[in-house]
Amino acid sequence: MLCRQKLEPRKGRSHMKNANTRNFIVWGIVIALLLAMIAASNSSIEGSAKKDEITYSQLQQRVQSGEVKSALIDVEKGMITGTLSNGEKYRTNIGPINLDSDALFEGTDIPYEYEERSNPSMLGSLLVGILPILLIAGLFLLFFRNMQGGGRGGAMSFGKSKAKLLTENNQRKTFDDVAGVEAAKEDLKEVVEFLKDPTRFTRLGARIPTGALLVGPPGTGKTLLARAVAGEAGVPFYTISGSDFVEMFVGVGASRVREMFAEARKQAPCIIFIDEIDAVGRHRGVGTSGGHEEREQTLNQLLVEMDGFEGDEGIIIIAATNRPDVLDKALLRPGRFDRQIEVPYPDIQGREKILEVHMKGKPIGADVDVKYVARGTPGFSGADLMNLVNEAALLSARRNKLKITQREFEDARDKVLMGAERRTLSMTDEERENTAYHEAGHAIVGLNMEGSLPIHKATIIPRGRALGMVQYLPERDQISQSRQEMIARMAMAMGGRAAEELHFGYDKVTSGASSDIEQVTRIATAMVTEWGLSDEIGPIAYKHQDNGSFVPGIGRGSAISPDTAKLIESEIKRFITEAHETALKILKKKKKDWVKLAEALLEYETLSGDEIKALLEDDTKPKRPDGSSGGRPAVSAVPTTKKPKPIGGTATAKDVSL
Repeated sequence: MLCRQKLEPRKGRSHMKNANTRNFIVWGIVIALLLAMIAASNSSIEGSAKKDEITYSQLQQRVQSGEVKSALIDVEKGMITGTLSNGEKYRTNIGPINLDSDALFEGTDIPYEYEERSNPSMLGSLLVGILPILLIAGLFLLFFRNMQGGGRGGAMSFGKSKAKLLTENNQRKTFDDVAGVEAAKEDLKEVVEFLKDPTRFTRLGARIPTGALLVGPPGTGKTLLARAVAGEAGVPFYTISGSDFVEMFVGVGASRVREMFAEARKQAPCIIFIDEIDAVGRHRGVGTSGGHEEREQTLNQLLVEMDGFEGDEGIIIIAATNRPDVLDKALLRPGRFDRQIEVPYPDIQGREKILEVHMKGKPIGADVDVKYVARGTPGFSGADLMNLVNEAALLSARRNKLKITQREFEDARDKVLMGAERRTLSMTDEERENTAYHEAGHAIVGLNMEGSLPIHKATIIPRGRALGMVQYLPERDQISQSRQEMIARMAMAMGGRAAEELHFGYDKVTSGASSDIEQVTRIATAMVTEWGLSDEIGPIAYKHQDNGSFVPGIGRGSAISPDTAKLIESEIKRFITEAHETALKILKKKKKDWVKLAEALLEYETLSGDEIKALLEDDTKPKRPDGSSGGRPAVSAVPTTKKPKPIGGTATAKDVSL
């Protein structure tokens, strides 16, 4: 896919708060409020006490003046409390009781008495003293239990297994739900047969593989395959992630492994599925941190448990990873993960079957060609295709349609690969004209190069970070490419830059060809240093390092000589220069077609491959869905003023990245 790039700043992503942090804040607020209430209560009591308190001399004066109504003498506390004649309460601290207290009220009519107290029990005093401490300790215990336990046993559940048991009631999957990975399914059918009838193998002395390692890129269906094995065999299915074993405390992961296998033995025959096993199964002996020590102990326990399997236990371990190169060798030896099953990106037949699975149950229009959609999605994983069908359904719903048509699938493919249309992007007439001639240059060079791919669509509608693009649709999945095809790709990529130079002049060339130049440089570098397609260098592999130097591609050899590096750079430049010169020659020779196509793009914004061929061969304007052959299409009304304006339009198809 050839496109013009517009550099834009990337927006930062906001990170979600951790659940444990939220719990900590909530419980901290609760405890703080509790302490504040206790402090407020104490301060209220102390404040009221200070308000009623009078000195001993003041009390004597009021007794003599007859302002005291009653008195109560507390010997233990050394306090005199009572009521004044005006009804107010008073409180006097007299210290250790002495005869002055009796003499104070003798000879007066003021009734007074001594506080009688019963000896408090030791248990009651103890409870009153430690009750607040117990309350606060209980709150903290509940807080840590919620943080560490996650609702599964609290702080005492560190060593408990986090494996989830899925049975037939939990959305049972079978091999009919898995498409596009036929070779992997064939390898796993043997596991299903063993789980159904182990004696069929054991009576002949055969030993079923203990474990199977599913290796493949993300989204290719590794987890779905494992669930399908359990569904076909009709056995319990334990699933856990490799990261669930590792904790901050050494020994916790090993304990979880032991418990998981103990539970699995009770449910045998069964399947244990460990997703992203590279989180716990990496090479041992590297690193010295505590977390690393915990991971190694967990891996050691996993190796021991897999070695302890007996032939009749009926436990199969299925693991998945997209990084088999980082796994410890002991994990991959015979007797543990005996088999490595590749789960690659699906081919065109596989993509067609996957699309049919995801289209099942959806109102699909009669014009939808599943083979055509599969042809235009090379490199898509099963998850990508599921997302494609879902996006098509969403587009159809937004357009108030009752069925999902071919147009929705093509627009959804555009959105998945390049992003949504940027209808609000303002472009001047000069920028729009530059884009049209740039994309027309790509298309004309591609149409006149041997070994080029068929053109699927040319558009000047901004989408994602691209201001326009020319898309190519391969007729089949390409496993390898010839020298002719790679030279054609480089020439097509340089067609946009060459078009700008010819039409606008050397000083008017823009930065729109940045992605094209990057693509050409990548192809030329691989041709020289990896694929041995340079006559000057020969079939020798070189590896380009981050510091800009080259080293021999095999082994850890030292950097190459300056002469060799200069020769490599010269050959890379030669391939790129020749591609640029080829594009200039074609555009000069086919200038009439090139200008005609650019003007058509300015008028219609989007042209399909068939419309481009008809335009160049018959000199007829493309027919639009409304039957018109001239003027702007109804779906793409763009003003013709010279002020900045938004670019709109509807793309009709989408192709693949080159």
